[in-house]
Amino acid sequence: MKYAIIADIHANLEAFQVVLEDAKNQKATHYVCLGDVVGYNANPAECLKMVREMDIPCVKGNHDEYCSSDDPLEGFNPNAAAAVKWTRQQISEDDRQWLRDLKYTKMVANFTLVHATLDAPQRWGYVFDKLAAAASFPYQNTQVCFFGHTHVPVAFLRDTVVRGGIYSKFKVDPSKKYFINVGAVGQPRDNNPKAAYVLYDMDAGTIELRRLEYDIAAAQKKIRAAGLPERIAERLAYGK
Repeated sequence: MKYAIIADIHANLEAFQVVLEDAKNQKATHYVCLGDVVGYNANPAECLKMVREMDIPCVKGNHDEYCSSDDPLEGFNPNAAAAVKWTRQQISEDDRQWLRDLKYTKMVANFTLVHATLDAPQRWGYVFDKLAAAASFPYQNTQVCFFGHTHVPVAFLRDTVVRGGIYSKFKVDPSKKYFINVGAVGQPRDNNPKAAYVLYDMDAGTIELRRLEYDIAAAQKKIRAAGLPERIAERLAYGK
C-alpha cells in the first residue's frame, strides 16, 4: 500500500490538483488528509467537494474549525481573520457541518493522523523543534504519526532522545518512532513555494517528501479577484 499524505490544502485548487495528479502518477493507492482543507485561498467549496468525494480519512484543522463556526475572531491575525470571514460565506451549511464533525486525531492502517499535536490536538500548538515534538511522543501509540499545521516539512524521531531535521526520503527504522510534518499543499512556509505532500510506501517502508510546481499566478489572481488580503496572494510566490 502506498499512501499519499496531504495537509493544509487551504483552498488552493491549483496546488491540490497538481498534487493529486502526481500522487496518481506515483501510483498511490490510498489518500489521507491532515486538515485545513479551507482557509486563506480562493477555492474552499471546490477543494471541499474534491476531498468529500474522495471519501478519505481526514482530521480537523484549525481553519476547518474556525470556518465552520460563527465564533468571534478576537486576537486573530487580521489577514487570517479576513480569510475566515470570507470563507464562511463561500461554503454551504452541509460543508460546515462536515467540517464540524471531523475528529482531531485518527488512526489509519498502522499510523496516526493529527493536524497539530497529539498532547493537546484541539489547542493548535505549533511543532517547530525537538522540545515541542517531545510532548507528542508519549501520546503516540503507533510507530509513525503524520502532522501539519506549521506548513514546514520536518521529521522528528525518537529512540533514546528526540532528534529532528529536514528530509527528502528515508526508510523507517522499526526500532524508532516518527512524528513527521508533511508540509503544505496550498501555502508552503519553508521558503520553497512548491506544493508539498508525502508518499508513505508501507510495503517498502519508505517516506518520501514530494515538491511540485503549480500555477501560482492563477491562484494569486483568484485571491485578488475575491478581495482577499494582498499578503495572502504575495506569500505564495515566496513560500513564506
